[in-house]
Amino acid sequence: MLKSIHPTVDEHVKPWAGRSRGGQPMSFNRAPSEDLAPWLSRISATPVDLPEGYQLHSGLFNDCPMVRIQLTGDYLMHAIDGVQHHHASALIFGPHSRFMPISVTGSFNSVGMALRPGAAHALFGIDTAHLVDRIVPFEAIGLNSAEMLDRLGRFQDPAGWVEFLERSFRRLVEGKGRPLPDPVTTAFETLCYADPTAQLAPFAQQIGMSMRQLQRIIHRDFGMPPKQVLRRARAMDMASHLRGVADEQEAEELVLRYYDQAQMTREFTELFGMTPRQFVKTPNALLTLTLEARQAHRLLVLNRLTPGAARPWQ
Repeated sequence: MLKSIHPTVDEHVKPWAGRSRGGQPMSFNRAPSEDLAPWLSRISATPVDLPEGYQLHSGLFNDCPMVRIQLTGDYLMHAIDGVQHHHASALIFGPHSRFMPISVTGSFNSVGMALRPGAAHALFGIDTAHLVDRIVPFEAIGLNSAEMLDRLGRFQDPAGWVEFLERSFRRLVEGKGRPLPDPVTTAFETLCYADPTAQLAPFAQQIGMSMRQLQRIIHRDFGMPPKQVLRRARAMDMASHLRGVADEQEAEELVLRYYDQAQMTREFTELFGMTPRQFVKTPNALLTLTLEARQAHRLLVLNRLTPGAARPWQ
């Protein structure tokens, strides 16, 4: 197994939020207000300066639908439906079954929210399986892209962007009558964070549900079968460790979730398109930013971090 982890950093990337203790880029991200916690895991603003004309090659790998409002930057995104070119845009990214390559030219600013599993179905009636590896405009869920870009563009600082986005989402949730995600989905989300090597049968028995019922709910709210969701969660935790944005106190535990190096290499190559060693050596700013925010939420769910407290990698 990998012993010494020193992930490569792209020094051209100048995030406004600074860097982690290990030099990795950070965003302005925080937990949502308590009244929105059932639907949101994280709210973030990611202003990043790049040299003029510099093209950043990176990508995303999310385990939940993401709202991303791109205020600046010139993006090429390789979705399952083909390559998309975006500048100023308000988009919904579905969860990913594998790494989605994205390149950005020039300085950029992305403001966004990570929806918790089941939130898209509760609020919009969406089967998340229809969003996997896809990017759709706000209009696909009945929202107005131009209006959001105009209103968000009136603010000039990360706190203003994040607070406006949170207020807007609160109005949406209240307008929908505050429908909660399925409690089975919420329980399975916690399982993914706590023990992605868990067996499904005991979990189904614990919550008093048949395997067929569990499969149906998880596929609807996570976009893929439960075993695949758990395998992705294991890989994302390991990826966070390899990028230096995980709690080092659980490093050994994360490694031991795999039978051996061969299994880790095989699954990593399938999901990220490269081996773990290549992953460590390849700067991946956009992915690192999303992994860092996910780990912060994970530690909150597991009661290993309190809102506003310093994260272990900061």
